[in-house]
Amino acid sequence: MRFLRERAEDAVEMMDSPDCDPERLDRTYAQFSLVNRAVSGWRRIYRQKLRPRLSKNSAATLLDIGCGGGDVPVMLARWAAKDGLQLRITGIDPDERAHRFAMGRDAVAGLTFRQALSSDLVRESRIYDFVISNHVLHHLSTTELQDFLSDSTALCLQAAMHNDLRRSVAAYALFSAGALPLRGSFIREDGLMSIRRSYTSGELDAAIPPHWKVEPHSPFHQLVVHAAESGIV
Repeated sequence: MRFLRERAEDAVEMMDSPDCDPERLDRTYAQFSLVNRAVSGWRRIYRQKLRPRLSKNSAATLLDIGCGGGDVPVMLARWAAKDGLQLRITGIDPDERAHRFAMGRDAVAGLTFRQALSSDLVRESRIYDFVISNHVLHHLSTTELQDFLSDSTALCLQAAMHNDLRRSVAAYALFSAGALPLRGSFIREDGLMSIRRSYTSGELDAAIPPHWKVEPHSPFHQLVVHAAESGIV
């Protein structure tokens, strides 16, 4: 697949269009929960990198940048509660449509949503123990990536970790087949475009600042973590 040799940096996903079908968009947000549970690996990230640093006695804070419809922060909040650990989560997204969907979810203790950019929170001098994102990095140019990680550094007290796709022929082929049952949404078309837009490990390593590093996460995902924390998280 020659079209996967280089990033499709300028491509636009259907759900990012301001005039996309609102019903298909809401169905896409709803189906993200299934996709992220199946392939994004957040259960493993929680067990290995977050849970060991949470406490039953004092609440840690976590910021999810670009949280979309809110499925990842909902999962994290529920896992922490089930383990008897205290975690307060803020999910932000600048897209009013994503924020509206997230706000329409059933309330989860310790979880709040806000329509905002990470730069808004930096200007407000906000600080969180952990800063995360899921499937955001492939939306960013190398310049935008630098700004995104700079905001993450400013907002983060302990550890930052950003989970994203890793472009490969295998990822494209398997997702193309595996997403066929997910009908009536943008999941399959946009998922394939997301893979085309995503960084390889080498590309990502060359684009990130010195105090960050790329860690393998799964065959089709990778984490960008704060280098000072990489030995801990």
